[in-house]
Parts: sequence; C-alpha cells; structure tokens
Amino acid sequence: MKLKMIHNFKNLKNKNGHDVETVAVSKRSTSDEIMKVYNKNHINFGENRVKDLVTKYNILPKDIRWHMIGHLQRNKVKDIIEFIHLIHSVDSFRLIEQINKLSINKNLFTNILIQVKISDDDSKYGFLPNELELIFNNYLSKKYKNIKILGLMGMATFSNDTSIVESEFSLLSNLYKKYSKITPLKYLSMGMSGDYLLALKYNSNMIRVGSAIFN
Repeated sequence: MKLKMIHNFKNLKNKNGHDVETVAVSKRSTSDEIMKVYNKNHINFGENRVKDLVTKYNILPKDIRWHMIGHLQRNKVKDIIEFIHLIHSVDSFRLIEQINKLSINKNLFTNILIQVKISDDDSKYGFLPNELELIFNNYLSKKYKNIKILGLMGMATFSNDTSIVESEFSLLSNLYKKYSKITPLKYLSMGMSGDYLLALKYNSNMIRVGSAIFN
C-alpha cells in the first residue's frame, strides 16, 4: 500500500471559506501505515469496526483522535466509550439512549454526530430528516444530558450522476443550517474520497477520506 500525500488535505476550505477537518479513514490500513500519516502531524483517524478500532487504539499513540464512522451496535458502545473522540454514526434513538446511559455510568461526556439518511440506498443507515426535530427537542430538554451533539453526518449515493449527490448534500447542508439555529453545532460531516469536492461546495467542514490518502 502506497501512502499518498496527506498535505493535499491540509488547509482545505469549504465554499464559505471555513476550515475543513479531515478524518483519515484507516479501516484497511496497518499500524505502520497509520503511523506514517500520524508522523505528518495528522491525528484524526476513522474506523468502521469496533474490534479494529480497539486494537489500533491499544497499540498506537494515545493522542490520536479516534472517530467511529461505521454502523455501531448498541452492545459495542461499552468497548469504545472511554476513549472515542467522536461517534459519527449515531443512527437510532436506542443508540443515543445507550450512549447516554453508559456515559452517565462512566461519568463522562461523549461527542456524537447524528447520522441522517439522505440517500435512497437501503444499505445506508440514519435518521429520516423529519425525525431530527424530536432528537433536538430531547437534547435541549436535557434528556441526553451526558452526550454532546456536535453536528450531522450523511453519506450520499454512490453515483456518477452528480445531480443526485449534490441534491443529497444540499439537503443535509440545509438541515445543518436549520438545527444550528436551535443549538450550536460544530460539524457538518459529509464527503468521502470520491465526492468530497462536491461536499465542500455545500459547506461540509469535515470529510472522511481513505483511498485518497491510503492507496
């Protein structure tokens, strides 16, 4: 596996001119390959599977910020909650409640993103847009008192038709604007190796890229 230049993702700006944070998706990468990126002063890495995430956390530098970006089962939350920097893939009320419950038990606060289903692809998870109001009402009423909702995440359709991808990114961007007026949000996480440039057009400020860095 050949490492591409991580500096290609330094100092990225979105359409609004805001800084963009890059999560290097390391799910197919070895610890040595991750260290090559880490040694370029990059500390944000994303994993899809809890088992791999825990293994890499245990052997790699402890100042790495680990992001859970894959579908997360409720019974696996306990394995990562004490060290996870940000959970991107919060896609059900039961998962929110489990994260909050374990965070209370551990006396800590857990950062999450709400995953929104913006694609018609049945293989993709997430809340429907019309479910967000209840989530944020619960959040503002302190029902989820030990979690911090930092933003929204979405995955666009894998398609060569850019109009489909852009319409999905536009939807999520508008939802982000809407709920940012209700409570301060930090991250609009959308865009991967194949579509991050389109995502930046719709003001994503966090992208998740793997093959564009590890190849």
